[in-house]
Amino acid sequence: MIVVTGAAGFIGSVVTGFLNEKNRRDLILVDDFSRADKKSNFSNKKYEQLIDRKEFVLWLELNYSNIEFIIHLGARTDTTEFNYSIFEELNVAYSKDIFAACTKFKIPLIYASSAATYGLGELGYHDDHEIVSQLKPLNPYGKSKNEFDKWVLAQDETPPFWAGLKFFNVYGPNEYHKGRMASVIFHAFNQIKERGEVRLFRSHRPDFEDGMQLRDFIYVMDVAAVIDFLMDVKPASGLYNLGTGKARAFYDLAVATFRALSIEPRISFIDTPIDIRDKYQYFTEAKMSKLIDVGFNTPFISLEGGVKDYVTNYLISGKTY
Repeated sequence: MIVVTGAAGFIGSVVTGFLNEKNRRDLILVDDFSRADKKSNFSNKKYEQLIDRKEFVLWLELNYSNIEFIIHLGARTDTTEFNYSIFEELNVAYSKDIFAACTKFKIPLIYASSAATYGLGELGYHDDHEIVSQLKPLNPYGKSKNEFDKWVLAQDETPPFWAGLKFFNVYGPNEYHKGRMASVIFHAFNQIKERGEVRLFRSHRPDFEDGMQLRDFIYVMDVAAVIDFLMDVKPASGLYNLGTGKARAFYDLAVATFRALSIEPRISFIDTPIDIRDKYQYFTEAKMSKLIDVGFNTPFISLEGGVKDYVTNYLISGKTY
């Protein structure tokens, strides 16, 4: 059996659906399943059992012999939350418990790290283990992910295979519940429906024009494909970047959303909110050589292709994957 934590969430539910499409039904889904706004993410999935996340570590102690892999995607992901203790509980302590159990019971593990660990990118966006202790995340969320990465790298005993995936800007279906933290594509689509235009953050740096802030956007279907690849191949354990390796402007993203709707673009600019302005990344771009070197050679979906699929097959109808 395969365990997916965070299975009611955005990436976790898509990974679950991806595994279903590969005829895997022997899945244990772990999350807080009480939220009504997440129900559609897992109600159409095939699985063996739902486990509340608070019960999972104890459940694993009793059922480990049946588990062949754990995909740990459950996390607190709100980058505007500045109370570190909230992240410490779920993103660090809980993840340590899962890692320790995987080590004890010799279960391979993939877990979600984040490109937020890179901060302003002062040291670049290389997934080298040597720089992890020097990284300066911009918010408590990024700090919590980096603290766990540092802890993992310091362990003498580990699962038989482990990979920490540094997700860059993931977008795609099943993020209806995420509110402010949903992708810019999601918000752009809703702005077009409501006002006929998209509002992007104005640049507050002289070296970037308005809307030309650059991020590495990756479609969630590609994320699921990489996880499936790592489960199958089990290359050298370690941290792996997971982006496309090509930064694109928010302006391009907005235009792609209009194009997917066959509407002429109308884009305006608003000030970046004060609470995140000094912590805002103006450029991210994953260095993808490590993943490529271990054999992942499937081309990533282009920004235009991913946005078109997301808009036309999910957002317009309100469907989940």
